[in-house]
Amino acid sequence: MTQEERRKYLIAALLKEQPQYHDIEIPADERAQKALLRSLFNIRPPKPVSDEFLKVQDAYLREETRQKGITTLDTLQPIEQGIYLWKGDITTLACDAIVNAANSQMLGCFCPNHGCIDNAIHTFSGVELRQECAKIMSRQGCEEPTGKAKITNAYNLPCKYVLHTVGPIVHGRLTNHDESKLRSCYLSCLKLADEKGIKSVAFCCISTGEFHFPNDRAAEIAIQTVKEYKAQTHSEIEVIFNVFKQTDYDIYRRLLAAD
Repeated sequence: MTQEERRKYLIAALLKEQPQYHDIEIPADERAQKALLRSLFNIRPPKPVSDEFLKVQDAYLREETRQKGITTLDTLQPIEQGIYLWKGDITTLACDAIVNAANSQMLGCFCPNHGCIDNAIHTFSGVELRQECAKIMSRQGCEEPTGKAKITNAYNLPCKYVLHTVGPIVHGRLTNHDESKLRSCYLSCLKLADEKGIKSVAFCCISTGEFHFPNDRAAEIAIQTVKEYKAQTHSEIEVIFNVFKQTDYDIYRRLLAAD
């Protein structure tokens, strides 16, 4: 099957699951097809799916990522021993684990084509990630607390695992409690990664953007927490600070250069 054939197959299968959308026609334009497919991935609840669907989905998503270009850790230059700064799409990074800035339901973003990292990670990993997260949350029996971390497989992403953490949502003035919870996100991920034998982890800018944590202070906490953890535990884990915006890259570059 070509990518277009796979895309149309997946769209048709997902539309068939949603009777209320039976009158939607698959657009002819490639860009519109991709937007529709992503929307259908985003709104799909965690439920079983056929092996044939997964076979087509996996081939499609892996080819999409290949076309975007995969970045491997060994092509990055460290800022200092074991610490990297990389600007790019975290869903194209091949390392042991990437960090997802999740919400408390821990099921991914259900908002069609939303620009958050949670949406991107769940979209390009495929439907099995939401299924695994749903099983974890069902066993837990309550929402995910802020500052903790969970681990899942990465499925169709080029990394091996995804670490999911819920950062603090800042309402108005930044508080000491907000800062403490953000530190906990980084520590929880690092401890879990070391427990699982993960050798490299890429952190996104947790709690910035939709959760309104000031970018500069978030970066300060991220760098300080990682460096203190590595110094205190003698962990050899390699840490990539992943940013998507130039403003965040400039902030991290300045702070890492100053240390």
